[in-house]
Amino acid sequence: MRWISLIGLLCFAAAAGSAAAEATVLVEAEGFADLGGWVLDQQFMDLMGSPFLLAHGLGEPVKDAVTAVRFTESGEYRVWVRTRDWVGPWKTEQTPPAKRAEGAPGIFQVLLNGTALEATFGAEGAQWHWQPGGSVQVAAGELRLALHDLTGFEGRCDAILFSTDPTLTPPNEAAETAAFRQRLLGHPENPVEAGEYDLVVVGGGIAGTCAALGAGRNGVRVALIQDRPVLGGNNSSDVRVWMGGAIHGPKYPHLGDVVAELDQERREHYGPKNTADIYEDGKKADLVRAEKNIALFLNQRANGVEMAEGRIAAVIAQDVVTGERRRFRGKRFADCTGDACIGVLAGADAETTPSGHMGPCNLWNAANAGKPSPFPRCPWALNLSEKPFPGRDPKDASDSEERLAKLGVWYWESGFYHDPIRDREYMRDWNFRAMYGAWDCLKNTDGQYSSYKLNWSAYISGPRESRRLLGDVVLSKEILLSGESFDDGCVVTGWDIDLHLPDPRYEPGFEGDAFISHALYTKYPRPFHVPYRCFYSRNVPNLFMAGRDISVTHEALGAVRVMRTCGLMGETVGLAAALCRKYDCQPRDVYAAHLDEFKQLLTRGVNPGPEAVAK
Repeated sequence: MRWISLIGLLCFAAAAGSAAAEATVLVEAEGFADLGGWVLDQQFMDLMGSPFLLAHGLGEPVKDAVTAVRFTESGEYRVWVRTRDWVGPWKTEQTPPAKRAEGAPGIFQVLLNGTALEATFGAEGAQWHWQPGGSVQVAAGELRLALHDLTGFEGRCDAILFSTDPTLTPPNEAAETAAFRQRLLGHPENPVEAGEYDLVVVGGGIAGTCAALGAGRNGVRVALIQDRPVLGGNNSSDVRVWMGGAIHGPKYPHLGDVVAELDQERREHYGPKNTADIYEDGKKADLVRAEKNIALFLNQRANGVEMAEGRIAAVIAQDVVTGERRRFRGKRFADCTGDACIGVLAGADAETTPSGHMGPCNLWNAANAGKPSPFPRCPWALNLSEKPFPGRDPKDASDSEERLAKLGVWYWESGFYHDPIRDREYMRDWNFRAMYGAWDCLKNTDGQYSSYKLNWSAYISGPRESRRLLGDVVLSKEILLSGESFDDGCVVTGWDIDLHLPDPRYEPGFEGDAFISHALYTKYPRPFHVPYRCFYSRNVPNLFMAGRDISVTHEALGAVRVMRTCGLMGETVGLAAALCRKYDCQPRDVYAAHLDEFKQLLTRGVNPGPEAVAK
């Protein structure tokens, strides 16, 4: 085993005049040397303070996560584990019976040199907290530390703390916890300098990747920051959603060439054939790494901004494995996070639809294992034994395999009436409860699919809507329906106005927490070209945006949120950044002073490379 990089060792003075010293050791779960079957979940770190490990075993206990810890002092150490009972929010007296959870699914042990602590974890506390784990005698030297999953049902561990100080109680308040961890881990107060760039792109989905390629191939020095180990966002092996929308529109037929490069060769929309390899994660990364002007930073969560004179001066990103912070200075920035993370931190004008918005999916499927495959009862999941859901009713399809294909597809969606940022872990976990409840019902209540088992589920959510940044033009449903033409129209749409709301057939009993949606489509005159003025902030002068956080209303988002369209936005922003570099100007100036030249670039497209714009 290699030594874990995130072990901090700090000695505190026990008391004035005392010769003794107290040792405290913090081990961050995301830094374990061998994750085993646990997975790294960074989605909620800005809300609960850290990435964590998730036992995503679909009902089968996962392999132990293991690392090595060295203690410099022998003694009796008290132990705490930062964790939670993830179904705790649905155990209150106010929880309606249909939504109530019983029991605890995500239980695990902590093993020291193969011996379990006296406590088990994950069965108490609805919120993230430090759960006491008892005391243990530790001899100075190496210790083997392991997380031992007992259920396979989404147990989660953030960190493990050891201390010989009998008075120490780790803090739970967010700011105090952050300072406590930074002190123990020995991270410097100031972030490490990561360089200065012409364009800093935050978010490595299709929009961000296209923005980086579009700019980099046209002579722009780019930093591309992505908080996952892969590029592609929803079109990655993490989430597995195919690209929708159109490219190569009639106005600018070469806009979309980069999207076409990123697109996968084959497509399986849903089910067991929708495998990780289809999404060609490696191809996306290789295309970016082949560009000499692009520096790629994976596993970096951008969650801080420095401002100077109303403009963004730098973005601060945190390594999701080591916790190290980096400072990315830039002349211009592109928020391609989907959630407007950078724009909101910078004070950009933004808009959110608080209720009735579209929600996230966690796609899942089941497959024939070729042998009897029992599944445990899940009293903590949604009790669907007397409820309809797609794939259960024989009227859904005459064939059981056809009914099976209705499980875990795009309309298994939740969160319509929850805060799309603050309640994101709640929404993801509600999707889990729906999945496990449906499979428990089919297997144990209805007695179907005896040889089938859960095959795959996305633990990384695929969101549709959250916050939107406002530009000089705010595209609306009314504009789309009018067919208005803009002199800076560039990104062709290829999708109807597609909005999702709870499907009333499946909502009774789950009001406010529906988990099945239906789509409402509205047609409008096409082709329609989204104006460039939707792709930069109206009040933060050096901020671009591309993806589902552009300047649109809730209704208009339904026409532009699909990934090919988002990729066109990225290509457009990349080309605009090239003009900004050429004339040392800001995004608004591209429209105000260089529109004709910008149109020439859009006509030519991205692929010609650095010679497309004279230095």
